[in-house]
Order: sequence, then C-alpha cells, then structure tokens
Amino acid sequence: MSMTETKLEMFDDDVGDYVEGEMSIPGKPNATKLGEPDFNTLDEPIRETILRDVKAVAIKFMYVLFPKEKKALLKEWDLWGPLFLCTFMAMILQGSSRADDYNDGGPEFAEVFVIVWIGSMIVTLNSKLLGGNISFFQSVCVLGYCLLPTAVALILCRIILIAEHTNFLFFLRFFVSMVGFAWATYASTVFLGDSQKPGRKALAVYPIFLFYFIISWLVISHTNVS
Repeated sequence: MSMTETKLEMFDDDVGDYVEGEMSIPGKPNATKLGEPDFNTLDEPIRETILRDVKAVAIKFMYVLFPKEKKALLKEWDLWGPLFLCTFMAMILQGSSRADDYNDGGPEFAEVFVIVWIGSMIVTLNSKLLGGNISFFQSVCVLGYCLLPTAVALILCRIILIAEHTNFLFFLRFFVSMVGFAWATYASTVFLGDSQKPGRKALAVYPIFLFYFIISWLVISHTNVS
C-alpha cells in the first residue's frame, strides 16, 4: 500500500465531522460586532438619519465652545454646520429691504455668503500652500464651525440694539464682538495649529486672524434694527 492510499484511509471514517460549521468569506465579517455601529443606512427611517446628523452637528458645536480635543473636527468633517451658521448670519446681517435705508450698516445676503465662503477658501488655500497636512474640506469645515462664537456675539449684539443707542451700548457691542472674534480665532488655531510646520504657524494663523476680524467687523457695524 502506498503512502497516498494510507493518508486517504485515515479520513474515510470521519469525513462528516470536517464539513460541519459556518461558511464565511475571508476578509468579510458575517455580522457587526457588539458595540460597533452599523453604517448601512439604506433601510433606516429618514427621521433617524436627520436626528443623527443634527446630533453630530451639535457635538461639533460643543467642540468649538470647549476646544480641547485638537482632532475632533478633523475626524469626520461635514459642511452642514458651516452652511447653517453662514445662512443664519447672512439673514441677520443683511441690509434693510426698504429703498430709503441707505445707511443701515448691513451688507446684502449674497455678500455675506461670498465673504464667508470665499474667505474660508482663501485661508484654506494659503494653509495648503504652506504645506498643511489636512484636506481642503477639513480646513473649510473647521473655519465654518468656528464661526459659532461670532454668531453668538451677533445674537447678543442684536439684543443690545433693541435698546436706545448710546456710546456705552456701542462699546458693549464692541466688547462682545471682540470676545467672539478672539474665541473663534483661538478655537480655529487649536484645531488647525498642528497641521502646519513649526516655522510656518504664524503665516497660517495671520489669514485666519484677518478672516474672523472681517466677520466680527460686520457684526460691529451692523446697526439695522428694523
């Protein structure tokens, strides 16, 4: 009897024991592990999808208010928050629609959009040219979400404008706007600071400073209460 025939006889009796079990494709898990999210949302109700996205935007807003985790806004970027803040600020900052209001201090709706989006793109392009190691949309996401302190300052200034205008209220609005400007600049540098080389951080921060300063100046100069 040859060696090959001997090996075949060893498995003739218990062949059935070796074909039992589960069939699986290598490299493709059969089921989601416990604790891991299921990202297949094709059968998910629209309500759950919207609530999940709103919750994600709210969490990113909290990261801006308390900028401690440097990579928080860079892990899963989106443009929903920046779009909401830009639309909200444009609606409040836009000038009066009355023809006799020439000095209301407010820009047009489209002008605010152009300033915010084109400005953020210029700042992002500058960061990329300096050798930044983050993507274009990640940078736009951070700059857009960090408009939140400026938007809060705009709301407070709008409330202050309800009262009769005085020099004290002007300086109060100026102080509130500068706090929002400093907060927005600090939060954005926390998230984007590590993306630049040590010798080029100042060159990357300066356009960010100008970007939020222009937005804050729009907040200060806005005096339309009609």
